[in-house]
Amino acid sequence: MLLVDDLVGDGVLAYASPQARIVHVGKRGGCKSTPQAFIEKLMIMAAREGEVVVRLKGGDPFIFGRGGEEVEHLRAEGIDVQVINGITAGLAGLTSLGAPLTHRDHAHGVVFITGHAKPGDTGTDWQQLAATARDAKLTLVIYMGVAGAAQIQADLLTGLPASTPLAIVQHATLPQQRHAVTTLGELTHTLACKGLGSPAVIVVGDVVRGVSAIGMDTPVTTRQAA
Repeated sequence: MLLVDDLVGDGVLAYASPQARIVHVGKRGGCKSTPQAFIEKLMIMAAREGEVVVRLKGGDPFIFGRGGEEVEHLRAEGIDVQVINGITAGLAGLTSLGAPLTHRDHAHGVVFITGHAKPGDTGTDWQQLAATARDAKLTLVIYMGVAGAAQIQADLLTGLPASTPLAIVQHATLPQQRHAVTTLGELTHTLACKGLGSPAVIVVGDVVRGVSAIGMDTPVTTRQAA
């Protein structure tokens, strides 16, 4: 059985066995989604019935992919799990534009962070993060941040200049990938003007200058496989 997320490229499924049972269990913010508990129940039932179960995710299952939760549930039921890491969208998206996440002159580190807090969670202190990113020269890679972009932008501007370079990458590495390069001060305007939305990663920091340096400062469509 293959339990497949929405963000998995269609070309990947061409490598599945013709005998494989494929079940689409998409999870998308703001859209109709398969409940997480139901996905975990399916995996446990299939494994107990003797099936080889593959939970196929886009990007990396252990970076905002709910992989940790699923592994915990499976191991609690006595089911062995093997994890094969992928390449997370935050890395793949900026790499597809020819820019790094770290650079000796521009970024001493990188922070992967979600813009979508768990219900009941207070979420990220973006103002504190902005000050830390400024002082430590960090790249910020924000997942699931489109819906809360206005508040994230306002809070980050308390510690980072409005001129801070920023890239938005939608559908990273999929055939329909689009992107825009802008600044922190123009984040929400760019999202609206260019019609960019979820799923997207937002990369904030001086490393984004590498995109403009190769002349890719307008939205493009790529033809990369996921």
